[in-house]
Parts: sequence; C-alpha cells; structure tokens
Amino acid sequence: MRIAVLTESDPAEPRVAAVPETIKKFKGLGADVTIQSGAGLKAGVPDADYEAAGATIAATAAEAATDADLVLKVRRPNEDELKLLKTGATVVAIMDPYGNETALKAMADAGISAFSMELMPRITRAQVMDVLSSQANLAGYRAVIDAAAEYGRAMPMMMTAAGTVPAARVFVMGVGVAGLQAIATARRMGAVVTATDVRPATKEQVESLGAKFVAVEDDEFKQAETSGGYAKEMSAEYQKKQADLVATHIAKQDIVITTALIPGRPAPKLVSETMVASMKPGSVLIDLAVERGGNVAGAKAGEIVTTENGVKIVGHVNVAGRLAATASSLYARNLFAFVETLIDKESKALAVKWDDELVKATNLTRDGQVVHPSFQSTAA
Repeated sequence: MRIAVLTESDPAEPRVAAVPETIKKFKGLGADVTIQSGAGLKAGVPDADYEAAGATIAATAAEAATDADLVLKVRRPNEDELKLLKTGATVVAIMDPYGNETALKAMADAGISAFSMELMPRITRAQVMDVLSSQANLAGYRAVIDAAAEYGRAMPMMMTAAGTVPAARVFVMGVGVAGLQAIATARRMGAVVTATDVRPATKEQVESLGAKFVAVEDDEFKQAETSGGYAKEMSAEYQKKQADLVATHIAKQDIVITTALIPGRPAPKLVSETMVASMKPGSVLIDLAVERGGNVAGAKAGEIVTTENGVKIVGHVNVAGRLAATASSLYARNLFAFVETLIDKESKALAVKWDDELVKATNLTRDGQVVHPSFQSTAA
C-alpha cells in the first residue's frame, strides 16, 4: 500500500496532511509513505524529519503521486493534481463540497474515491477524527490573539502606581468549539467576557467558563438546536429581538469575535453597519466566518478594514492555518484515526468498508460518480 502526501497547491495554505508522528504510525500499518519535498516546510517540518520517520521524499507532486493508493491532503486536489492520480485512488482531505459542484464532478470524472473529512459525523466513535473541532479550537484561540494584537490597549485590568487600567470587554458571538475556546482564551488574558448563541445548551457552557450569557430566552430559543448539535436558522421575528439586544450590548464592547456558521449555507449576518458604527474608536471585530460571506457587515476576506469611526474589522482567512505547526499536528492525527479504519490489518492494504457509517457520511465520489446523498444533483 502506497500513501502519498502532497505539498498544498494553494500558496496560502501552510498546513500539511502528515507529520513525523503519523508517518511512523502509517509505517507501523505496513504502508510505504512518500512525501513531496517541501510539503511540511511552512508547518515547521523539514524533509529530513520525514525521512527520519521512515518516509521517502519525492522531488515533485507527480513523482509522489505515482501509483499511490491513498493520497492525503489538507485541501481537495485541483485539476492539475487530479491528472497525477491513478484511477481508483483514494483521496482524503478537507473537500469543502458545498457550492463546489464543478470540483466534485471533476473528482468523480477522475475516477477517485474522495472522502471529505469535514463531513465526519459527530458521534463518540468519530471524535478523534473531527477536523472541524480540532481546527476550530485553534481558530478560536488565534482569534483572541489577533484581537489583542489589533487592540491598542491591555486586555486585563491592571492596578498600577500611575492608575488603574480597565479590563477589555470581549463579546463572543456563536458558542461552538471556536467560540468556547475564544471565551476561555479571553478569560485567561484577563478580559471581561460575554457571549451569545441561539442554542440553549450553550448557556451553561458559557457560564462554566466564567463568562456571562446574552440572549433573548423565549420559547423559540429553547428549541433552537438540531439533533446533530448545530444551530437552526431562527425566525425573522426572533432575529430582530436578538439583534436589538445585541445592538445595545455591542456598543459597550471593545472586542467582538463572531464564529457563527451553518453547514452548507452562507454565514448569517450578526453585526450590522449600524452596530459597527455604534462601537468606540479603537474597537476590534474578528470575523471567523468571513470565508463564507462573513457575520460582520463590511468584513472582507483576507483584509483588515478600518471604518470611518476607527473600528477595525479583521477578516483573516484560514485562521487555524495561522498556527500551522499545531494545526497540522492535530489534522494529521484526525486523518490517521480515520484512515486506520480503511486499512485491513492482516493484508496491510486498503479495504474500505463501504457500509461503515463513517465511510457513508464522508464519501463524496466513487467509481466515476458523485455518491454522497447531499450532492447527488452534482452527478447529473
């Protein structure tokens, strides 16, 4: 069984799909692993470290992918990379399938079996494979670090001989994995933290971290969570009531971090232009949903926008990738945990169990077709 790890073709992607730790584990399963030269450099892993772990270094992507049974990437392969893969090869990556029908069809036409790590079901067995959680956790942490860097004042309250410095007020909107980590990080840095989410279960989580929960707690709020643990889209009436409450609250905040995403849909708009205009000069908004259209009015992907009233709207993309070494390490472990379930321990070969719930949930393409139920129209 040959496994190939390719250098990411997107120059803005610093993460890598395998680290020496997981190379050793793959070798233990009987695999031959080939790494494209330079694949780990942006994540702080030189070729020599991969070689020491037992991998072979290939000079080019074509050389690395030759006859590979399994290809590991951070982002889905582009058209040039698909041409390098043999028919029937298995590719595991963050595929970003929603709204990318052309890319899915291209993978189907290439004859590969593509698995999308971000579609992993949130069940106990798959926790160790949950890339959304591992990467969002880092994004939440980094959001606070970025906010502190842009905010021109100290975060904690300081009592000095020259007078008292007030603590920064941080408001986190969306209390998933990223939001909870943002709350915890901001609290550790000494900020006064509040948070909001449409899911009732998050109130207790927010308060357990020492933050205050802010929400309109009516009947609709109490039923606002899907069985999968995601937020439901709220009615227009509720959104208005919540927006009114939030608008009053935001005007008093120094830092606002937004993390709200609904799978397969554009990011919900949480912070309007009026709310931004109500904030004090020097305030900072960090929009972690900017790649999906953003939660904040005026946010621009890849840019830091300063408004007329002196508020900074930060739209960094691939925020987890801003901690490339740590993000790669966690992602590589997620990948290994999943790939291990696809390998027969006795024959030491790929043996995908197509009726396995993890396989059915993540498999996008197979035998020249788009097979995932959520993207069946793509096959037409």
